[in-house]
Amino acid sequence: MVISLPKLDATSATGLNAVALGFLVAAVVTVVAVAAELLHYVRVRRVAPLAFGPHRGRMFLAAVAPFVRVGAMAAAAWGLTVLLVLAPKSHKQGEIKESEFRHLVLVLDVSRSMEVEDAGPGGKQKRSERAADLIQSFFERVQAERYKTTVIAVASEAKPVVLDTTDREVIRNVLTELPMRHAFKPGETNMFAGLEEAAKVAKPWPPGSAVLMVVTDGDTVPTTGMPKIPASIGGNVVMVGVGNPTVGKSLGGHTTRQDASTLRQVATRLNGAYHDGNEKQLSTELISRVDEKAQPKGGDRWTAREYALLCVGSGTGVLALLPVLLALLGTGWEPGRRPGASFAHRFVRERGSRV
Repeated sequence: MVISLPKLDATSATGLNAVALGFLVAAVVTVVAVAAELLHYVRVRRVAPLAFGPHRGRMFLAAVAPFVRVGAMAAAAWGLTVLLVLAPKSHKQGEIKESEFRHLVLVLDVSRSMEVEDAGPGGKQKRSERAADLIQSFFERVQAERYKTTVIAVASEAKPVVLDTTDREVIRNVLTELPMRHAFKPGETNMFAGLEEAAKVAKPWPPGSAVLMVVTDGDTVPTTGMPKIPASIGGNVVMVGVGNPTVGKSLGGHTTRQDASTLRQVATRLNGAYHDGNEKQLSTELISRVDEKAQPKGGDRWTAREYALLCVGSGTGVLALLPVLLALLGTGWEPGRRPGASFAHRFVRERGSRV
């Protein structure tokens, strides 16, 4: 007769259905084990003096063995049931668990002013090219494979370009070969629209699991309309400025340069950090700090699967070792030996019997 187990939904991260069934099976096993221990106690009570002496002086281990045995059976039954119900998983070498990924939200200024050539150590790079160098440098100094990157392009409005990609070639192509500014209508750069879009994308993520990096020249940043940053980002914000912050260039009837003071003020309002990336790369200290903040807080948290493996291992281990321990330490009774007899007395008695 085959009794099929009910089909339970085991896709939940917490595995509550599997846990509930495990407790039910463990309860049944406990009842059966307790009944078996009571029956065993009744049967061996008559011959107890043979094992423990006339006074039935059991050692502590022998006294608690029934309780330990029942607990071990229940633990093993719970663990095996949970492992049976949960969907199997395999882990390949180098594979990253979903809970171990971090998020990078990249808000990238693609307005017309980013094509001005006044960036880099020699002042001969386009601002957009300098922005690409800074971002590539960031990826080279962190575990890039652990980051899911979202790119949001900003000009007169904000548009998501890539969502949660782990392919660095896609990011490189977006930064260096995709003319994104042609997708926007002419107008002033609305940086806060990019921040609002970033907040919308990052809102469902776990708290403290994301980095928000804004790369812009800060040429036209509105004074009002700062969006609320979600808990997934918190204060893990980096404002990176590109372009010459002191000498401006004429563009469309006005002078454009990196507005360092405005970017620093925005970073302060977001509880983040500002970095002038026009000539210097992102500092190692800054990268280490934002990378540390974005580490998954629940990546090492145990799930039902880990607890089940622990219960199976400990329960079956106790059941295997208990008979050996009982044979060695279960009783202090030694038939044929008088309590308190010294070694000298036993030696003399044995010599006399031989003579």
